[in-house]
Amino acid sequence: MSVGALSRRSGIAISAIHYYEREGLLRATRNSANHRRYSRASLRILAIIKAGQRAGLPLAEIRDALGPALSGEPLGREEWRRISEGWRDDLDQRIETLKRVRDRLGLCIRCGCLSHELCRMFNPEDAAAAEGPGAPGLEKDDYRPA
Repeated sequence: MSVGALSRRSGIAISAIHYYEREGLLRATRNSANHRRYSRASLRILAIIKAGQRAGLPLAEIRDALGPALSGEPLGREEWRRISEGWRDDLDQRIETLKRVRDRLGLCIRCGCLSHELCRMFNPEDAAAAEGPGAPGLEKDDYRPA
């Protein structure tokens, strides 16, 4: 199918399809007029790319997961199961991190900024600096504010 047909069927912009092709996530052949042609399997690959992106996965990780499909092998139910199971642990960790951030947003995150009026109460004399860089209240699983 043409890039326009692929775009209409997938709901993904032509520019994004071309980008995915440049990034090695999608393959096209060329017809005698040198126009790109995509197989129907490209629809499934685009759906997987979209799912991975919605989950916050980097394109490199999505490309690695697609592996055999990028060399032209059909991508069936078993391959999707393999891909989705491969992403499950990472997604579970991301979900836990997001919950931790959500639950701590209203608390002092010990950033050491000294700019918020309450920091004088939660971080007197910039004591958080001794805890190292970053915001340990958001980054450490077992963090308990002082």
